Amino acid sequence: MTETNDVIRLTIPAKPEFVSIARLASSGAASRMGYSFDAIEDIKVAVSEACTNAVSHGYKQMGNGQIGIVMECGSGAMTITVTHNGESFDASRVLQELKPLDPSTDLDEVSEGGLGLFLINALMDHVTISTEYGVAVQMIKFLNRDGVGHIVDKVSTTE
Repeated sequence: MTETNDVIRLTIPAKPEFVSIARLASSGAASRMGYSFDAIEDIKVAVSEACTNAVSHGYKQMGNGQIGIVMECGSGAMTITVTHNGESFDASRVLQELKPLDPSTDLDEVSEGGLGLFLINALMDHVTISTEYGVAVQMIKFLNRDGVGHIVDKVSTTE
């Protein structure tokens, strides 16, 4: 008998005031699955960053748009995919430039580009970014740390 995941689908307007709805839904699902408080906080921040990127970068030139959030709740992991059909970007280039902030750098000199993706990558166990049609950010958080060892590359892209 094959296991079927519970799937939650949510569509929100690509406006900053709706990002909190995606955070609330993802934290509720993660809590129901039994994630620790810290893991739930990681999931909330990652979802918030992915949605904020869609609002700030995906639809900056287009005005209104929609953000799709799909949460697949399995027995050992939660897979969250945040999608939008707005403006795409060169994911490979951005991911190559991801690095921690230098603590000696003045905050006024810090570039905003890629910080959200850096956070998502740091907080989730596996991240895949597809820029073929719009942008899709798929994030996986394992319920226990045993699942992490099965993944070789933490972040991958498809274009």
